[in-house]
Amino acid sequence: MTNHLTGRCLCRALTYTVSGAVVSTGHCHCESCRRATSSPVTTFFCVAAGDLAFTGGTLRHYASSPGVRRGFCGNCGSPMSYETDKRPGIVDLYVATLDDASGITITQHGFWNERVSWLHCEDDLPKREG
Repeated sequence: MTNHLTGRCLCRALTYTVSGAVVSTGHCHCESCRRATSSPVTTFFCVAAGDLAFTGGTLRHYASSPGVRRGFCGNCGSPMSYETDKRPGIVDLYVATLDDASGITITQHGFWNERVSWLHCEDDLPKREG
C-alpha cells in the first residue's frame, strides 16, 4: 500500500512527508528506545529512506550505540527517527509524530523480553524476544 503521510516535531519547525509504502510497524520495548523517548514503549513505522523527505528545521543525529543513529529536531529535541546499519535504506519513524496515524496498523511487539513490568499489553500481536 502506498501512503502519503505527514508528521512533525513538537515545535513544528521540522516536518516530514512519506510518499511510499510502509515497510513494517511495531511496538519496541527495548531499554534504548525507552530511554531515548522517556516512554515505556515506542511505536514505529518503517519506510524506505528514498520515500522520506524532511523539511523546515534541522534533523540532528545521535549515535546511541554502534551502527545506530537516532534523529531529533535540532530546535525542540523531539525524537523523530531511528536508523540502523542492520537495515540499510530503511528509516523508522515514531507513529506519535504523525499528523494522522489512523492508517497505521501495528503488527508486532519487539524486545518483549525487555518490557517494563508495570505496563500491561494485552493484545494478540506477535511478541518477539529480540
